[in-house]
Amino acid sequence: MMSSVETLDGDTERKRLGDKLRQAREYVGFSQDEVGNFLRLPRTAVTNMESGQRKVDALELKRLAELYRQPVTHFTGDDEEVGSTLPTDVAHLARQAAALSIKDREELGRFAEFLQMRATGGR
Repeated sequence: MMSSVETLDGDTERKRLGDKLRQAREYVGFSQDEVGNFLRLPRTAVTNMESGQRKVDALELKRLAELYRQPVTHFTGDDEEVGSTLPTDVAHLARQAAALSIKDREELGRFAEFLQMRATGGR
């Protein structure tokens, strides 16, 4: 039988997961309806996931991670244990860059250097 402490921890974890799912959805600009359609679930199910009122099964989490272009560990918190040091937006850029050709990554690097020089006034 589950103690009240275990129930509270489960509720806290569901709420934390829901917050991360909502933040990821908002970051990529999807509505709850769009996510629901992707998962073939009603919008209310997405609302309940994001509020922590509904459990997210492993297959749903995997599909959401793919949709939001995040590793599953971003949502489970396992990446925090490893000591992820990159901000979320930088990690997103890195994942996108990894899919580019070597030539395109080199061009992206030159563009990043240009932006950095522009920000510092060419110093």
